[in-house]
Amino acid sequence: MKLFTQAQYAQLLANGRKQQEAMAKDEDFDPMPVIKLFTPDAAATWLLSEIDPEEPDIAFGLCDLGLGFPELGRVSLTEIRAVRGRFKLPVERDLGFSADKTLSAYAEEARQHRQIIA
Repeated sequence: MKLFTQAQYAQLLANGRKQQEAMAKDEDFDPMPVIKLFTPDAAATWLLSEIDPEEPDIAFGLCDLGLGFPELGRVSLTEIRAVRGRFKLPVERDLGFSADKTLSAYAEEARQHRQIIA
């Protein structure tokens, strides 16, 4: 399974461009996550909201490796593709995921629960 569809990739890039524009103007940009990725045989979850247009292997989002410390940050898509759980299954995209709040709202909730709730 691909990590994202062409439409999702386009949205991730568009959000990356909007983030760059907002930063240049010293403004905040808090998009909704575009995709949810997870390990089917481990506890890792990622909610990604954007891809850096200048470094398309780098995404930004809420990352939870299943250790109780979810955090916002940059992550390598190559590294996500390489992650395997205890049964060696690859990372999957949650086909039923549809964001209903901004990334910062998911992050606040994750901090309270010590895991991503999505």
